[in-house]
Formats: sequence, C-alpha cells, structure tokens
Amino acid sequence: MAAVRVRWRRRLVTAALGTAAALTAVVLPAGIVPAERTAERMAEQRPGADGALRRSVEAYGEHPRQRVTVHWQPRRALRGGLVVVHGGYWSYDTDWEHWARDFARRGYAVFDAGYRLTPEVSWPAQRDDVLAALRWVRHHAAGYAVDPARVGVLGSSAGGQLAVAAATYGAGAAHSAGVVALSPVASPYRAWLDGGAPGATAAERRLRASAERLAGCVPDGTPSLSADPGCRRAWWSLDPRSTASGRDDAPMLLLHSAHDFVPAYHSEQVAAAERAQGMPAGDVRVRVVPGSAHGMRLLTEPGVVGEIEGWLRERIG
Repeated sequence: MAAVRVRWRRRLVTAALGTAAALTAVVLPAGIVPAERTAERMAEQRPGADGALRRSVEAYGEHPRQRVTVHWQPRRALRGGLVVVHGGYWSYDTDWEHWARDFARRGYAVFDAGYRLTPEVSWPAQRDDVLAALRWVRHHAAGYAVDPARVGVLGSSAGGQLAVAAATYGAGAAHSAGVVALSPVASPYRAWLDGGAPGATAAERRLRASAERLAGCVPDGTPSLSADPGCRRAWWSLDPRSTASGRDDAPMLLLHSAHDFVPAYHSEQVAAAERAQGMPAGDVRVRVVPGSAHGMRLLTEPGVVGEIEGWLRERIG
C-alpha cells in the first residue's frame, strides 16, 4: 500500500508541474516571446542570414556557359560586388556555391561567372568571357545595389590566371577595383615546364596537358617558347606579364600555400613585372601560407578569409 501511495503522489506532483507550466505559458503578456524564439527570429532577420539571400542566373552572352549566378541580399545602400572566376584546368566547372553564399552573407553581391571551356574553345576566349562578365556586372550593378566602381574579382587556380589576366589587360583598373587570386597559374608555360620535369606529380602533369589545350599548340621548351611565331604569341599572351602596365592595372592580392603544386613564383613574377612598370609595391602583394592547400581550399586555412575580406574592404567596401 505504501508503494501505491508513493506512485500516486508522484503522479500528482507531475500533473501539478505540468499544469503550472501550461498556465505560465498562457499568461505571458502579449508581445513577449520566449528567449529561445527571440534568438531564432534575430538570426533570421540579422544581415547575412541565409534566409535573406536571393539567387538568380543571368546571361551575359549567347553561349550556355556565359552565365553568372548571382547571390545577394536586397538593400538600398550601395555595396561592393565580387565576381568569382572558378578553376578547373580551364576545362570544367568547380562548385563555388558554398563560398559564393558565404561572401554574400558578408555583405557583397556575388556574381559566380561561368566561361567557355577547353577543348571547345582555346585562348583568349576565356579571358574575353571574364571581361564580358565584368562589363555585364558593371552595366547591371544598380539592380543589385552595387557601386559599379567597386567591383572586385576572386579567381582560383586556372580562374586565378583569368582573374590576373583581366587585371592586367589594357587599363586593368578600368575592369575591376581589385583582384584576389588563389593559386593563380599566372605562367601556363612555366606550369608546362614543371609538368614535364622528372618527378612531376599527377596534378602537375595534368596542368601541363591543360595548358597545351588552352594555348592550342605545343611549345618546344626553349626560352623562345616556339619556333612558330603564332604558337610563341599564344603562349606569351597567356602570361599576364605580357600586358602588365603598372599603375593602370588593378591592385592584386595573390595567395599560394608553401607546398602548392602551383608555386608562388607564378605570382612573384607578375608582381615584379608590375612594380617594374610603376605599380606601387602595396598594390600587388604575394602571400604564402603554410601547408599544401591549392585554390579554393586556401579559404579553409586559418586567417585566409579574414585577410581577403580585409583587403577587399579597403578596395570595394
């Protein structure tokens, strides 16, 4: 009997506590929201929340690859725009959706640009497409609350080469306000040499073959690149140094890892050429981070995204 009385007492206490909790919930004054729900609403409404992002796909040309995927948050105040140029050995797309959304949450309107690929087309179609995408972004900037004078570029690997090529083509500063390149293959010819050296890695050998497809011809491995003038011009024009003009070009932040299969000397050569043409030393920076990350993977290294964002804030806000 004692055990039965204990069980009944426990049931009565549980029922009383449940009733008290229910009454407490009912008598909350109007307009008062539980703390956990308030936190949820604040997360939904704060600038940069996932739910606030919009996404659209727009054409900047007639070819199916000439598209930009736009990620942005509606707002009235003008902001900077960021054009992403993906890598992929100039021959396939890589998925930048995660990082495009990440930079959009940081306040930029992000334009993830596709471009025509090898072997369907060879150089300079890829550079032409990046320049066309930049023109489209500047022309349509108002629709995304972007200041057309504050459009930057973020390129990775093969896309880094295209980003740097856009930064140095003609008056590069007229195309963009600044370029960040992750492991840019700034000298495809040097990559071709490295890929043919004894002990070259699979990635280096693949890059060598990809550079051949991009140029549309095979060099001869000599300092003159090729005995054929057309092939020589093609390979030299792949190198941003061929169009570097110093102060007229866009500022650049060029990043590699210490053991990147696209070494930092690719970017160091570009920096030296720009400084020789009069670009202020602070406008072209080569940064080497520890490890072996390449391209997009550099964004996962400690401090890299913060450094990029700080550099972009100084140039595109």
